Amino acid sequence: MSTDTAIHRQVAAARAGDHPRVVARLASGWVVLGDPQVIRGYCLLLPDPVVPHLNALDHAGRRQFLEDMARVGDAVLAVTGAARINYEMLGNLEPALHAHVIPRHSTEPEALRTKPVWFYDWAQAPAFDAERDRGLMAEIAGAL
Repeated sequence: MSTDTAIHRQVAAARAGDHPRVVARLASGWVVLGDPQVIRGYCLLLPDPVVPHLNALDHAGRRQFLEDMARVGDAVLAVTGAARINYEMLGNLEPALHAHVIPRHSTEPEALRTKPVWFYDWAQAPAFDAERDRGLMAEIAGAL
């Protein structure tokens, strides 16, 4: 596995205290706010240490990562008032384990409400803004 993925770089920055989007450190890894904020509250769970995929973890590691992922979902759900949370672990573009935790709302545009979040125009989504997103990050951290 390459050790130069965006996931590796983000985890290294989180460890060094240099990742501006870190929300919290959990047992299995780092919670970071997604960039862009295609849907307000979108987060990722990055494993620490980084592994190529979920199946590379032992049973206890898998259980902890998935439990932490659901815990992030609980926090995002509570903070955003979303109707539900979508969870995705893809790894095709970034070949390292990471989980997307995506709040979904009943108020989303009709054409997008039932589609994967990847159908949104990510280029038009608000980029991470430390000033604007500080409160959201603190609320999610508090809910964790």
